[in-house]
Amino acid sequence: MNTTGFVKYAGALVALAICSACGSAPVAPTSAALNDVYIGRTLSVNGRLVAAAHHNLTVRPSYATILPDKVVKSKYYEYVINFYGTYASIFDYPKSDGEIGKINNVGGQGCTNVLYGYGKKIVWIVAGTDQISEYQIPKKLLKTLSVPYGEPSSCAMNTSGDLAVGNLSNGDMAIFKNASGTGTIMTTPLAREYFDGYDAKGNLFFDGFTSASDFALVELPQGSSKFQVITTSNSVDFPGSVQWDGTYLTVFDQSTGEFYQYTVSDTKATLKGTVSLSGAGDCAQTWIATGIVYCGDADNGDGEVYKYPAGGSPIATFTGEFDFPLGTVAAEK
Repeated sequence: MNTTGFVKYAGALVALAICSACGSAPVAPTSAALNDVYIGRTLSVNGRLVAAAHHNLTVRPSYATILPDKVVKSKYYEYVINFYGTYASIFDYPKSDGEIGKINNVGGQGCTNVLYGYGKKIVWIVAGTDQISEYQIPKKLLKTLSVPYGEPSSCAMNTSGDLAVGNLSNGDMAIFKNASGTGTIMTTPLAREYFDGYDAKGNLFFDGFTSASDFALVELPQGSSKFQVITTSNSVDFPGSVQWDGTYLTVFDQSTGEFYQYTVSDTKATLKGTVSLSGAGDCAQTWIATGIVYCGDADNGDGEVYKYPAGGSPIATFTGEFDFPLGTVAAEK
């Protein structure tokens, strides 16, 4: 298998590593397996060590469908989203912590139509190598958007309903006005984009790695078409979720298991607080709800619930079927 590069998929020290397709032209999904060897928290792909934590990865065709299983009625629904092309496990916490259903052939990350808390009636989930799909909770497929550059990673919505979708392989950002249409593709300072989120003023923030493999936090100010790199007053080891929590812009550090709470002025993010999660193996995506935060734990292979902003040990652990959790999001009817 000839390859031209590697893609770090957002997930733990974890990130998932897959090989990019030969040449520069878009290609259809492939089922060819990687030549990989699991080495602790790293993965050797064709002899080269990359950050990863998933054995015998394959790139699977992924198109949005729904499994015909029964979902118990509830007010709140949480989604633990597994590896690309697998499924999202559905929960109804705090009614229970057991799995109540699935959405098939999705995987990666999710978002919803609020900045934090519980989404209103819908969630968005990455649904393929070049797709993202909207669901009416708990699991009714509403529509699917094509992501022009392929390999979508994170997603975020502002209060106007615009949808921002990041690119794993080259750091580009697609903005879908009113979460529809073909999207506007924008080149960013990142080589790999991992997580994104809007703040209360409509500014879009996202993180990842530069071409020099350095962590970077980037902002697209509301109404602007120019990106700016934000300098943080502390070091972030490995990119994690970026989300507004009602007071601060938060960046989760997958390496330390901590939320960093920032105030942002111009191109400077000043650390105002740190929230530590105990017992988490590797929260790939997190979602801050109301007084709690959900963790899709790629290392422990489950979903966890913590108090926020108190942090500490989990107050609940989801039980069910998991396949390398990478994302999580929550919504209500």
